[in-house]
Amino acid sequence: MRVMGLLLALLCAACSPQTSANASQSIAVTETAAPTVHPVSGLKIIPLTVHAGKEKIGFAVEVAATPQEQARGLMFRTELNEFAGMIFPYQSPQILGFWMKNTPLPLDIIFIDEDGRIINIAAQTTPYSLDSVYSERPAMAVLEIAGGRAAELGIKPGDKVEW
Repeated sequence: MRVMGLLLALLCAACSPQTSANASQSIAVTETAAPTVHPVSGLKIIPLTVHAGKEKIGFAVEVAATPQEQARGLMFRTELNEFAGMIFPYQSPQILGFWMKNTPLPLDIIFIDEDGRIINIAAQTTPYSLDSVYSERPAMAVLEIAGGRAAELGIKPGDKVEW
């Protein structure tokens, strides 16, 4: 019994919150760190940078990597942070077409070539539209951000996108 009590005390001490200065710094870092998975989609979130002229514009984007994730995209989403979005990477360059089926938010759909350069932007797409918008030439990725943000931030064809 005495051994059990000692073991229980040791376990409780090991599970107790630490009070050292280092422990509180670690907690603060963890609490302020950006999430790595989106709470709605469950998709991985990664940093993405657009080099628009001399400006570097940072986004936190969800990665739609599988065909199923890409088919769903931002459908049914009613909110999108001004520096959030979704990246759709592809294995090989191809003409890509996107539509707005079941998507209540207007989006800027940005087509990106194999060098990471913006090919064209379908700005302020119409919510729920079944009309497709296309890349002007083969693309390797598509970036979706809130409608109108590309123009607001000065993002245009030829700008470099890195993720």
